[in-house]
Amino acid sequence: MVRGRGATPAVEEVRLPAPGRGELRVRIRAAGICHSDLSMVDGTLAPAYPLVLGHEAAGVVVEAGPGTRLPVGTQVVLNWAPACRACWFCRRGEPWLCAANGAPATARGEAADGTPLHVTLGLGALAEEVVVPEHAAVAVPGDLPPEQAALLGCAVLTGTGAVRNTARVTAGESVAVIGLGGVGLSVLTAARAAGATPIIAIDVSAAKRELAVAAGASDFVLSDDQLSKAVRALTEGRGVDHAFECVGRSATIRAAWRLARRGGAVTVVGMGAKDDLVSLAALDIFHSARTLRSSVYGSSDPDREVPELARTVGDGTLDLRPLISGRISLDEAPAAFDRLARGEGARWVVTFPD
Repeated sequence: MVRGRGATPAVEEVRLPAPGRGELRVRIRAAGICHSDLSMVDGTLAPAYPLVLGHEAAGVVVEAGPGTRLPVGTQVVLNWAPACRACWFCRRGEPWLCAANGAPATARGEAADGTPLHVTLGLGALAEEVVVPEHAAVAVPGDLPPEQAALLGCAVLTGTGAVRNTARVTAGESVAVIGLGGVGLSVLTAARAAGATPIIAIDVSAAKRELAVAAGASDFVLSDDQLSKAVRALTEGRGVDHAFECVGRSATIRAAWRLARRGGAVTVVGMGAKDDLVSLAALDIFHSARTLRSSVYGSSDPDREVPELARTVGDGTLDLRPLISGRISLDEAPAAFDRLARGEGARWVVTFPD
């Protein structure tokens, strides 16, 4: 839990309400620590406090409220943007833009001292248990390793969807990925699966090279003032067909823009601050003929795509083990936020005893 903007996350006792109609109580088995959680801590996304962090998780249903269909004992992946299926966006097949979603925090439960709490993206999944609407839980096979199942709910779905659904990368196209956290590494994995070549991984830390290669990169380039020159040297001077920005900063969005070839595409996957403005020259926009777009939650429908991703993990087609930098206890989560802020590793996953 974090008590205010910039405060240090701490483990505290909380009280959850009993599941009401259409709600489930889920015992969390594994939860990833995502950069979006860090954006909650530092106030970038302007949530309400005090706030229970966490939105990338898998667990088991332990109690079902009236009107629910998922039975107790079902392993589920939590969906932080469940579609209402009734708004204009949902009806036209864009559930990732559902009008019912978008709030960084939702009021739910209370602290041990009675203070009303909020939970991150309607979940607050860095906790032993959560109470969530049934449509925020997607059933997956019970034998799926929980630490891998958890990543399906954010990093993997977001990165894979950005490649498959938003950019629609095809075999033989070139790809550059800026920012090699859990989402960026997932983009690399999906680009390799799509048959992209070359696949150029970019980060400010040389320590990410090994992770990038394991995830699918053919080349690794340090992000510095020679970045554009280095990437063009790997693409016959043109730049890449697809540049993915997985950081969420104006500087890296501009860098991705410069890496794309004329007529290429820039896909912004990182979530940035509302006051971090991106400036592009009007003539450059016209002359380059590039496309700039964002990918919200991988332009995905989690109800359909999470089970499919789970199947590919189960049959060995999709290997998520390189994305997991370490398994930690809930007590170790505050220190993991510090490592995340320093750009260390890919995903630190909190695991809970059965």
